[in-house]
Amino acid sequence: MDRIYMDHAATSPMDADVIEEMTSVMKETFGNPSSIHSFGRSARHLVDGARTKIAHSLKADYNDIIFTSGGTEADNLAIIGTAHANKSKGKHIITTQIEHHAVLHACNHLEGQGFEVTYLPVDETGRVSLHDFEDALRPDTILVTIMYGNNEVGTVQPIAEIGQVLKNHDAYFHTDAVQAFGLLDMDVSELGVDMLSVSGHKINGPKGVGFLYCHKNVNLQPGSFGGEQERKRRAGTENVPAIAGLGKAVEIAQDSCREKHEIYDGFKSLFRKTLMEKNVGFDENGSLEHGLPHVLNLSFPGTDVESMLMNLDMSGIAVSSGSACTAGSIEPSHVLVAMFGTDSDRTKNSIRFSFGLGNTESQIVQAANEVAKVVKRLVS
Repeated sequence: MDRIYMDHAATSPMDADVIEEMTSVMKETFGNPSSIHSFGRSARHLVDGARTKIAHSLKADYNDIIFTSGGTEADNLAIIGTAHANKSKGKHIITTQIEHHAVLHACNHLEGQGFEVTYLPVDETGRVSLHDFEDALRPDTILVTIMYGNNEVGTVQPIAEIGQVLKNHDAYFHTDAVQAFGLLDMDVSELGVDMLSVSGHKINGPKGVGFLYCHKNVNLQPGSFGGEQERKRRAGTENVPAIAGLGKAVEIAQDSCREKHEIYDGFKSLFRKTLMEKNVGFDENGSLEHGLPHVLNLSFPGTDVESMLMNLDMSGIAVSSGSACTAGSIEPSHVLVAMFGTDSDRTKNSIRFSFGLGNTESQIVQAANEVAKVVKRLVS
């Protein structure tokens, strides 16, 4: 049985060129980037090169890129770091109900330390209202953190519009762009963001590495203490092979961004078309107008998440849901609950299909046909 991986929003396979880059670095460049001798300078050259590529991808300044262990650390550094560094100006933070847990749990942590957090609601497409945002904005708001594109349903938020509103406010603006980076063109100046988080393993790079774009004017308290790496904003010897791999992954992503956008949009259309040809009933969760090209979240009436995931896995199809599946129990996706309410069947019967490196049109058709068989078996 051929297995088909359609869970790229969870993690993505590493590009062969990224693996080659990292293997070469691990074999040949072991020096500490902080050392002044030739071995250290060779390592520093690789770190500097990756930082340059990343800054260029966002049209950002080279010195505004902080390497981290991934998206979670980048989110935590941005949110907790700015909150503590600026609490004398206010303790109010604005976020949304559908953020990744790296953001939600960081905000929960700050609430326990005396900060006040406003969690903006979303409509049935998963999008926040600019009106709601403007109503929530206060003089003592010090941070706004709103994700770029949702990891469960793919909805893209009005980041540039929010950034425009904040031009006349002192609050810092952070966006978790982990799911969107590499598939959408991004210019931090045009977006109006002060901070932006990215993770390597979502763009066919290595796990355990990412970065935070942080504008030089942001007052940021470090999350770790030790050496003076990353301009004193993130202590610890840099993971040179991973950073080199991340730089290569960013380079590849930038070169293929528009092509991948078109291909994955085509996969979504083909997947839906195949299901309709098989007379399978489904509803799409997310925004048809404002959505990431690689994420397709579908609700299948008459089914349940656990049975769908188990049956598809036995058919060789790797997909996921926004639910936390444990032994015999299902916790509904907080994203779908925010969109449709706790009583909606969509919180219990929705599956996320996400496309990426290695997927082909024939795989899309095969997977859709298998989904059709499973759905018909479960609803009969």
